[in-house]
Amino acid sequence: MSFLEYDLLTFGLKDIVDVLIVSLIIYQLLKLTKGTRSAQIIIGLFLIAGVAFLSFWFQLEGLTWLFSNLATVGFLVLVIVFQPELRGALAHIGQNRLLRLFVQFEQKKTLEEVTRAVLRLAELRYGGLIAIERRTGLRNYAETGKEMNAELSSELVVTLFTPYTPLHDGAVIISGDYIVAAAASLPLTNNPRYRKLFGMRHKAAIGVSEITDAIVVIVSEETSQISIAHQGNLLADISRTNFKDVFADYLKK
Repeated sequence: MSFLEYDLLTFGLKDIVDVLIVSLIIYQLLKLTKGTRSAQIIIGLFLIAGVAFLSFWFQLEGLTWLFSNLATVGFLVLVIVFQPELRGALAHIGQNRLLRLFVQFEQKKTLEEVTRAVLRLAELRYGGLIAIERRTGLRNYAETGKEMNAELSSELVVTLFTPYTPLHDGAVIISGDYIVAAAASLPLTNNPRYRKLFGMRHKAAIGVSEITDAIVVIVSEETSQISIAHQGNLLADISRTNFKDVFADYLKK
């Protein structure tokens, strides 16, 4: 089906769909990098692309030769530079609700490792703040802490929250089966309901859950109580025997 024709050029329904899909992909890529250091890199890449276009247009031989040779290794460089964003994008694709109708998204490892870590932290009376990324990215918060990109394990989580270690303050951020950052800063809630009732960890957990769909688990250093923040609400004082079942229900949401 053709809507427009001009000499040898045609523009039909297939072309419209093609343009819409490409536009959607570009939009999602820009959305994934919003609020991160990668956004500055992308602006720089657009400027370089503009210079490259002008060099080809005006037939500047030196610049044309330079950009032609850079293009051969440019793809590998982009994969290395944007490795965290690419992994995050794949994680978001896997978490898409439409795909979940056809594929059972396996979260068993997250459930098991986080549960073991939380129960151990409560037993040791170590404070803990663990944010599990869902559909809304947490990269801008992860960048406030120490980049980890380490495979998720309960032992590593407990080690990170051990008192007097360099990274025990702040939040551990988990994406998929990876710990992407430790000692990260989360925004505090402004809800007066929680202003005087809870400490900084609880306020940070509620704060980030108000603006993202993250599931945030808190272990109190003073009382060893376990709580979960989600969508601006706090479920406090979860018993250790019931925590795994409660946490599993939140992961299914």
